[in-house]
Amino acid sequence: MAEPIERHPGKQVETVEAAAAPAVKSASPLWKWLDDRTGIDEMMHVALDEPIPGGARYAYIFGSGLLFVFLSQIITGTFLALYYVPSADHAHTTVAYITKEVAAGSFLRSLHVYGASAMVIIALLHICQTFLYGSFKGRREVLWLSGCVLFALVLGMAFTGYLLPWDMKAYFATAVGTNVPSELPVFGNAIKEVMRGGPELGTLTISRFFVAHVFFIPGLMILFVGAHLMLMRKARPAGPVSEDPFNPKLPTEPFYPRQVVKDLTLALLLILILGGLAFFYPAALGPEANPADTQFLPRPEWYYRSLFQWLKYWHGGAVVIGIGVIPAIVALLFVLIPFLDRKSERRPWRRPLSVGIFGCILIGIVVLEIQSYHDDAHDPAIAQQLALQEKQAEDYMKEPFKAEVVGAQAAAAASNNAPAAPAADSAEITKGQQVFTSHACNACHGDAGAGTPIAPKIAGIGQKYNPDQLLNLFNHPTAKMDKGGMPHFQFTTDDVKAIEAYLDAQH
Repeated sequence: MAEPIERHPGKQVETVEAAAAPAVKSASPLWKWLDDRTGIDEMMHVALDEPIPGGARYAYIFGSGLLFVFLSQIITGTFLALYYVPSADHAHTTVAYITKEVAAGSFLRSLHVYGASAMVIIALLHICQTFLYGSFKGRREVLWLSGCVLFALVLGMAFTGYLLPWDMKAYFATAVGTNVPSELPVFGNAIKEVMRGGPELGTLTISRFFVAHVFFIPGLMILFVGAHLMLMRKARPAGPVSEDPFNPKLPTEPFYPRQVVKDLTLALLLILILGGLAFFYPAALGPEANPADTQFLPRPEWYYRSLFQWLKYWHGGAVVIGIGVIPAIVALLFVLIPFLDRKSERRPWRRPLSVGIFGCILIGIVVLEIQSYHDDAHDPAIAQQLALQEKQAEDYMKEPFKAEVVGAQAAAAASNNAPAAPAADSAEITKGQQVFTSHACNACHGDAGAGTPIAPKIAGIGQKYNPDQLLNLFNHPTAKMDKGGMPHFQFTTDDVKAIEAYLDAQH
């Protein structure tokens, strides 16, 4: 009986190159011309002849799948960025335009939205496979660290992209998410303000999240993907759990063709799933963010639901432990796994302690996820409000697109659709503008009373209150207005009438 022949990586590459030499000679003149100037043939050999200990397996497809989805996100995100305007005034309108007016815009946006979830899922599967197979062992510590950075960047991409539509769900979920660091002592509030660009969410927040989502984080991801691939080539694929991580002995098989086919199978499956979801279940867009809405219940996307549920269990001084100490310990243990588990044993059933801790943390995350949805479904008031919010989003998606009317167009529309104001009112409107700006009302309520994240819109307030009611409201704010920081003014009746005339003119 013939003994199996062990394949040595170096010899194998030489054999493959020697076998491929005639093919290069018989290649077309165009290919030879391109190869002479770029070395593409050698690069293809290096990429496709990577030796895999133990042969190709479906367990190794998640890394390639993650790269495929990342490239898909870059392509779809580039098309979306062509129309997007990162400001509180125009963000929601431009996303609505993409969704309702641009050809295939809803499909592209849905691919991008579902692609974010796919990245998180595949990254988690890749981490679980790597850990259970012990693929971090055998001089692969730096490779594992680069993978941890990439996982953090994936979560960062998902978080920063969530705010950009600037609808109700995005606004309030991000408000909760950015408020979490403020619970930490010393630097908590500073971190929150750096993330938001100020004390409240607004244009500066969208601008920062847009730059992070489109430029900063993708740039880092490209850098670390390149480093990750280089480090994997340096360390060589780990192979099955029976392989020795320090002295590999199993026969190898080239990456091409069997592993390539398996990776392409996952890519095709992802195309079918993401394409089907985007076509049959387009990603919803809710009404534009209204910071003054006190009824809206914020809920994050599914991949942050477990963290959302976790935060409910910590109150008072214990919050620091819940959102600072415990997550930091878990993250540190996760990052330091290759330095803590130094034995060459890779089989998961022979590593009960590390696998047990990993399993408990994973089960805990799943339980928190399920508990969050369970609590919402079994609280009648919450379930009713969430159903109402979902219905509002559905109704908004059915509405036709409404373009913004600004500048000269707004003036023309006003002159065509509204009766001309009496000339006698001009002086009162001018006075109202002076009173409004001299008392810094625009600092909170925005220019022309258009509203800001700090204070609600008050343009057209005269349609809701008469001058006497406004006088009493301005001079004696309610408890809610006091809590929001509304100053106590001493306006006269004439002042209030002028302010009302000015704000009604703006409306």
